[in-house]
Amino acid sequence: MRRRRVLLAGLALAGVLALAALPGPDLRARGAPLLAALDGLVTAVLPAAPAAGVPEPKAAARVAVEDGRAIVRLTPEERARVGLETAILPAEPHRQELTAYGSVLDLARVTELTNAYAGAVAGLQTARARAAVSASAARRARSLGPATMAAAQIETVEATVLTDQAAVTAAESQLRTLAATAQQEWGPVLGRGIVERGPLVTRLIERADFLMQVTLPPGETLNPPPETAFAEVPPQSDRVALRLVSPATRTDPRIQGQSFFYRVSGAGGLLPGMSTMAFLPAARSATGVLVPEDAVVHGEGGTWVYRGVQGGYVRHPVRADAPLSADAFVVEDLPDGSEIVLKGGQALLSEEMKGQIRVAGDDDD
Repeated sequence: MRRRRVLLAGLALAGVLALAALPGPDLRARGAPLLAALDGLVTAVLPAAPAAGVPEPKAAARVAVEDGRAIVRLTPEERARVGLETAILPAEPHRQELTAYGSVLDLARVTELTNAYAGAVAGLQTARARAAVSASAARRARSLGPATMAAAQIETVEATVLTDQAAVTAAESQLRTLAATAQQEWGPVLGRGIVERGPLVTRLIERADFLMQVTLPPGETLNPPPETAFAEVPPQSDRVALRLVSPATRTDPRIQGQSFFYRVSGAGGLLPGMSTMAFLPAARSATGVLVPEDAVVHGEGGTWVYRGVQGGYVRHPVRADAPLSADAFVVEDLPDGSEIVLKGGQALLSEEMKGQIRVAGDDDD
């Protein structure tokens, strides 16, 4: 604005000099058109001067710095336009959630063991049937005696009995080995499901459910593990429910923490090979105001939530390690009964940033 006024002053001076250069006695008459054009140019660019004694009106400031903090104040119409929604929230205890790491496992090995065990069961049944037939033939040969059958035939029948019994023993051993392998690799719950081909393993093989290994950070433990937990589905970070299967038989080598097996619906958006964040309810609690994730905004290298103060809204920091509960942040240093901005926080942050830019521009002038 200052540069514009200087430019107009220069134009006015140029106009006066042009008038002075006009020849002839009738200077006013001949310079009237030039003065009129100059007056129109100045009026079009500059507003009319205020009346004497009346201060120039200023636009209402939405951002004010009070007590060292920026307060954003909006009119009711402005709040409605940006969709601002607030709620009075209490400070109370909330059951804390532990953040863990989840990996959706490839179940090809489960399918392999299940089919191998079923094949071994069929093999055992076949061996037992053959052993029963050969044992019956041996009894018949003994009853007939050497008078009816040659000694060589009787020996052949008895040898067949011994061979078939050995086959039964080998089939039983293979069955026990497969059952033990299933238990060692997948634990008693999944191992029994593999042996019995139960509903849990059937759903996993048919991909109606997936198996997720959830590993806690080092130093964290949960005994017993919670029956239900949650996992985030990328990229929108929607939550899906997890159901406990059993403690895991191995840990994630990248994390080296306590691990559990959970099952998750195959329609939840997760696939084998995916890694995601998981959240497990803990026994301990944290006391504070429960701030939903949608209410949190990010800016200036920090995480914030807006709360109501003195007819406006001020930013309040949310710690990076703030406790979690029910997919929300427990902000422990917010006073009880705080008015929290649930929706529209990003618009308040944008307005605050614009206010800081305006203040910096005024300082430059």
